[in-house]
Amino acid sequence: MTKIKICGVASLPVINAVNEHMPDYIGFVFVPSKRQVSAETAKKLKQSLNPAIKAVGVFVNEKIENIQAIYKENIIDMVQLHGDEAENYIAELRKKITAPIIKAVQVGEAPVNFKTTADYLLFDGAQAGSGKTFNWGNIKTAQGAFLAGGINAANALEAIKTLSPYCLDISSGVETNGIKDAEKIKQIIEIIRGTHV
Repeated sequence: MTKIKICGVASLPVINAVNEHMPDYIGFVFVPSKRQVSAETAKKLKQSLNPAIKAVGVFVNEKIENIQAIYKENIIDMVQLHGDEAENYIAELRKKITAPIIKAVQVGEAPVNFKTTADYLLFDGAQAGSGKTFNWGNIKTAQGAFLAGGINAANALEAIKTLSPYCLDISSGVETNGIKDAEKIKQIIEIIRGTHV
């Protein structure tokens, strides 16, 4: 069964929605964007999150000690690196935290052949958070990887069928006017899990 991540969680009503519908992961975005949360806000939200749902911290070229501090506060269970972090950065980060690491790869116009020592790859479009899908033909498979970039209720099953991802990473696809929508969260989780009627 394909796992589900709802990224860009930033408020208590959204925490309540994910607690009700139980995706496998949620994402706290710690980089400047409309979905950004502070460590303080994320800490409060994490305290209300069902412990069965893993919280992923999304960072871009962040200082390792800052990630370590957030991890030590039990705000996040996993780390997602969405910048230019190289393999030596990942090696240094592993010395500081024991959390699984996701390395995001932006898929442009050319086919991708990317290797990493991170625990998971995440394939995303060139404009992360834009809500646009990239050319899925540029990756052979997403097996064992997270797949992001414009995933919504209309294309989630096609994404699973085409690329067999380990996890679908959904953000704008469950938003209405830029705000997370509890009904859309419910709908896409039901569609992916085959319970939607």
